Amino acid sequence: MIDLHTHTFFSDGELIPSELARRAKDIGYRAIAFTDHADFSNMEFIITNVRKAIQGLEQYFGLYVFAGVEITHVPPELIPESIALARKLGAQIVVVHGESPVEPVAKGTNRAAILGCCDILAHPGLISLEDAKLAKKNGVFLEISARSGHSFTNGHVFRMAKLSNAKYMLNTDTHSPNNLVTKSFAKTVLMGAGMDENEVDQAFKNAEEMLERLLKRRYDEENR
Repeated sequence: MIDLHTHTFFSDGELIPSELARRAKDIGYRAIAFTDHADFSNMEFIITNVRKAIQGLEQYFGLYVFAGVEITHVPPELIPESIALARKLGAQIVVVHGESPVEPVAKGTNRAAILGCCDILAHPGLISLEDAKLAKKNGVFLEISARSGHSFTNGHVFRMAKLSNAKYMLNTDTHSPNNLVTKSFAKTVLMGAGMDENEVDQAFKNAEEMLERLLKRRYDEENR
């Protein structure tokens, strides 16, 4: 299982990074990213401290661990700037909190996140086909969410991804230990979004592709 959207106590999650990583490994995870909610007020704090926290976790727990942020409720006009700042501060992955059907996310957030070339657009709600096509062009992955509420529009998100040939992958948006899922349950969520077996397999392959992107980014950072 590869899960690149989770939260620790550095925002509104319940667990410290070490415990979240350990619990993830215990149910079969291969990779996890800590992507706490961030705007300009706390971005540096999150990235600096999560990068400290993950030191040694890969070596001792035996899974890939990445430090990132989920840019959340930032005005759309400022989202590209916030993505660039997150990368400058050392975020290894940048997720943007998309236009979920269960929160008052500003209209235009999806488009701004895609134009800013984030890695993953989380729970993008009733994303337009035009924006999904732009996500394909800019290499932005569309999230199929395992989280209650955000998952209400999974079927629509998958349909737009399929029509546009945009990449899609499942993440949990974990806030508490019971939000983590096994690969078997992830498959159930994906099938619930309307996927057949081949499309489910493609979701997992897409996750592997994103993991390779992050590993290459890390390699480039370490060898600058």
